[in-house]
Amino acid sequence: MKHENLKLDNQLCFALYSATHALTRAYRNVLDAKGLTYTQYLVLLVLWENDCMSVSAIAQKLDLDSASLTPILKRLETAGILQRLRNKSDERVVEIKLTDKGNALQDEIAGIQKGVACKTGLNTQEFNQLKKTLHELVRVMNTETEAQPAEVV
Repeated sequence: MKHENLKLDNQLCFALYSATHALTRAYRNVLDAKGLTYTQYLVLLVLWENDCMSVSAIAQKLDLDSASLTPILKRLETAGILQRLRNKSDERVVEIKLTDKGNALQDEIAGIQKGVACKTGLNTQEFNQLKKTLHELVRVMNTETEAQPAEVV
């Protein structure tokens, strides 16, 4: 191989990709039993922190576009976990509010999260340091991406 930096095992992107898939699989196995997908789980996390948010605010928090989020919200609404409501002062804005059923899931899902966190094999300090490092990586990468002008090819 001409370039050592092109080996798969030397790629940060592949290490993150593989780790993401491993974590998502761990969640999928237990969330399936609750009738939830991983993305629906993420939506619930956002709403448990701040109930009654606009679709665009949830999309921004999850780094998704509203068009991708809408079908997820519709499925959660059909399951009775949340309600989609028009904002009274601006009917163009759709707000998302948890139902009693959605709020009741929080205790069960907290147990699931703890179980998946335990599967990482990281102690609390390592777990928190990894999260901090990854959040910083995202911040830096987003800042760099926004600062760089588009390449002319």
